[in-house]
Amino acid sequence: MRVDPRGPRFAAALTTLVLFLVLATGSGVLLAAQAVVFALGAFLGLRRSPYAWVYRRLVRPRLGPPGELEDERPPRFAQGVGLAFAVAGAAGYLSGATWLGIGATAAALAAAFLNAAFGYCLGCEAYLLAVRGRARLGEG
Repeated sequence: MRVDPRGPRFAAALTTLVLFLVLATGSGVLLAAQAVVFALGAFLGLRRSPYAWVYRRLVRPRLGPPGELEDERPPRFAQGVGLAFAVAGAAGYLSGATWLGIGATAAALAAAFLNAAFGYCLGCEAYLLAVRGRARLGEG
């Protein structure tokens, strides 16, 4: 499936705000809610994410059509990576291992900010490296 690349970048901006709030408040519950958002995007597809719904309803109608569409698989994989960090961070905050909550949230925040501000998706790059690695293994 192909998606408007502005949608995942918008989602990254919302994610950046949520993760900043998590760091500011230490809220494991808010981070768990973000984990649910990541899970929906990773397992059901980007179009099923609440942030994608907001983008489709409120933002995209005010923009022109996208110049190009992109493959959904890399940003969907990135949602899975975000989910792993959010689950680890929420577990840290909720269990009293605050250092784990802060570390996992800060790492996810850095990745979300890179995507939101510069359009550089770390999870997407990891996906592409994995695909290339798998292709090389298949050749040898």
